[in-house]
Amino acid sequence: MTNQLSRSLLVTSAAVLALAGLLHASAFNKAAAAVASSNLPVLYANVLKAFWLMNSTTLILLAIIFGLIATRPHVATGSVVMLMAFIPAAIAALLYMFMGMFIPAHMLLAAAAMAFFAGLLRERKV
Repeated sequence: MTNQLSRSLLVTSAAVLALAGLLHASAFNKAAAAVASSNLPVLYANVLKAFWLMNSTTLILLAIIFGLIATRPHVATGSVVMLMAFIPAAIAALLYMFMGMFIPAHMLLAAAAMAFFAGLLRERKV
């Protein structure tokens, strides 16, 4: 039962992270247009665009990793899953800090919590 619950939590977390990453990537052109119409120095404008896509890439890759662990549980321990859950949690914390209450931050926090508890269930083997 615990194994199935852990897998379900990981799959749901992966789905949320994949959706978040894809939505974020799909907004890149709007962000790039906003940067182009700003008076940011070129270096900062390019850094902002790179960071935009880095965040999308991070979320999508983490979704793939969680999906892999859900389908092949032997590839990672519960501790590793719990540690990886801190990635979306940290991104959510930064969003809360700089943007306040923001739906994407809630999504990332939920995905992080699901992954963390999935790892905890795997670690405890209850």
